[in-house]
Amino acid sequence: MTENVIQLHKTPPPELADTLTETVIDVIQDAKPRPVDPPEQAPAAGTWIAERQAYLAEAPPVVPPALRRWDAFKDVTRWTVSYYAHVTGFHALRAPVYLGRLLARAPRGTGRLIIRWGKWVADTEARPVEAKAAASADIEAWLSLSRERSRRVRPRRIASLAVATTTSITTMISSFLVPGWTLTTAITAAALVGLHGKKGDKPLVTRYVATNVLRRLDSNEVFEALAAIGIEGKKGRRGVEFAAEVMRDGPGWRAEVDLPPGVEATAVLEKRAALAAAMRRPISTVWPEADRTAHPGRLVLWVAQRDPAKAGRKLWPLMRDGQADVYQPLPFGFDPRGNLVEITLMYSNLLVGGIPGSGKTSCALAIVLGVALDPSAELWIYELKGSGDLDAVKPICHRYVSGDEDEDLEAALAGMRSGIAEYQRRAAFVRSLPASEVPEGRKVTRALAEKYSEQQLGPRVIVIDEVQELFTHPDYKEEAAALATRLIKKARAYGIILILLTQNPDAPSLPTSVSSSVGTRLCLAVMDWRANNNVLGTGAYDRGLRATDISVDEQGTGILARGREGITVRAAFIKQTEAEDIAARALALRTAAGTLSGQSVGAQVEELDVETIVDHVRAIWPDGTEAVHSHRLVEALAAYRPDLYKPWTEMDAPAASTALSAALKPFKVSTRQLTIRECCGGAKGLRWADLPAAEDGE
Repeated sequence: MTENVIQLHKTPPPELADTLTETVIDVIQDAKPRPVDPPEQAPAAGTWIAERQAYLAEAPPVVPPALRRWDAFKDVTRWTVSYYAHVTGFHALRAPVYLGRLLARAPRGTGRLIIRWGKWVADTEARPVEAKAAASADIEAWLSLSRERSRRVRPRRIASLAVATTTSITTMISSFLVPGWTLTTAITAAALVGLHGKKGDKPLVTRYVATNVLRRLDSNEVFEALAAIGIEGKKGRRGVEFAAEVMRDGPGWRAEVDLPPGVEATAVLEKRAALAAAMRRPISTVWPEADRTAHPGRLVLWVAQRDPAKAGRKLWPLMRDGQADVYQPLPFGFDPRGNLVEITLMYSNLLVGGIPGSGKTSCALAIVLGVALDPSAELWIYELKGSGDLDAVKPICHRYVSGDEDEDLEAALAGMRSGIAEYQRRAAFVRSLPASEVPEGRKVTRALAEKYSEQQLGPRVIVIDEVQELFTHPDYKEEAAALATRLIKKARAYGIILILLTQNPDAPSLPTSVSSSVGTRLCLAVMDWRANNNVLGTGAYDRGLRATDISVDEQGTGILARGREGITVRAAFIKQTEAEDIAARALALRTAAGTLSGQSVGAQVEELDVETIVDHVRAIWPDGTEAVHSHRLVEALAAYRPDLYKPWTEMDAPAASTALSAALKPFKVSTRQLTIRECCGGAKGLRWADLPAAEDGE
């Protein structure tokens, strides 16, 4: 096929050389196409440089992972010392039992040694040879063997007699002169003789069996386990390959595996329980994850040497001393490898969900105590179970409510309204600052809060435990969902942080508008994939983030996710007595900094509510609807804020419409006659375009 290449030359004609240019098109017949890919600069294959480059690309680390990190090295050293110290103590305690067994076996051992000694002295090994020579009538051979036997046996008899006589005399004399040493020597000799009296089916030493210490991971086990769950190369294709050798990684082993072409690591994540069953290991010790920095088919399999569920607890880093900073990640818990996991609250919000008994209280304590140790942070806690699980931090809280009555739920609503009022105030102040004052964007930072201390811009953390009590209450659920959604979406940039905890993460108890907006999520043990996705987000279960695999016995263990990625974490366990000590330290910090406020100093907390009826109408307005009749708005407002609008529902339709119109009039919003065919014909109503634009958003 003939190809044409068009060349462009810009050549000015002679008469217009100084002012104009002309495009000249030349068509070259049968020209080869110009390559568009840049030439490869790699060295020729098979050369020394190419081989060294290929090796360097996959070269193992010079320093093993356990030595590159001080914390990993400490973990390995601590485990090794503790393991062998425990084994030594285990057998040392049983040493008297072992000695008794040896003494009990001493007679049998003595008999065996005497028989063996007698055979040696009599040279019984040579008798079959002599008997063979005698049977064959070979006199010379028999005489030669007899002389050789006599030469060997005579010295043995003399030595045996000398040893027996010396030992007897020495024992008799020692028993009178040093009876203690004689007894000790006799017991030691009997114990040594008892070593020869053991039975094959009764071992002397009790086996040391540690059920939570597992066998070493090797490549054969990985191959067989992956094949058992259907992950293996098909006929004619590459199978499972190791990207690196199996190595120690903290308190366990790490295997990096390239799965067969076309198989993603998520296929293994979805079968974690089956993988653990194939490996014959507890599921809490098997942790597969995808290495997205390499490619989707790279699997990193970490297997614990000791069952984390049975290991001793690791102390929270701020247990005994230290101060926290809410603007920075806060220490929260530990991953299966024992590494510290931090949680970021600033410019985010947190949702914690799990079934009853999954360890929600442990998570709540680790979070609120971290906030308490930052003197600049203001704590508003609403514990809607009434159990007093968070009473330890009550002395330092600006606002603390514990109970499940309607008045407690109303207090929580008032707290969220006050949070909205506060973020509006802060937003107005931040907007008034020049750009040079907010180089990181129009948000509250520690530098800004310290510079304008009179504005009180420190973090405000609102914690609502058992939030399902609000979201399922017939009178409060509409407003609670709207307030929570608004706080989550708009308040985070201004230092207002909302933390929601629930033990019933189903759809009615966790509105979609709330669960879909939260930035940070922690899902503890749940029963099904629906609850899992309600907390971690749509598709989390399919991506391998499965809190359904976590046992309720693993209290405080869950999947911590921010965005699409997640890690397994176990919240640091803090006893109530320890929580009280930490809270006392937080109280001292706040007293020294002069940041105690609200209930902590005995003041009456004013929970401001700057929302107007216009804000309420916006909150209940149906999505995508241009106009709504007044009677429908009145019904929605009464459900949203029954404390304000329920009396309107007791009026007839014209009176309720008039009440709505009168309430909107101060804001220059007027109702008008509207005809909505898909609804109910003509009646007084309101158009979305008639509402003033919101001015408090980000």
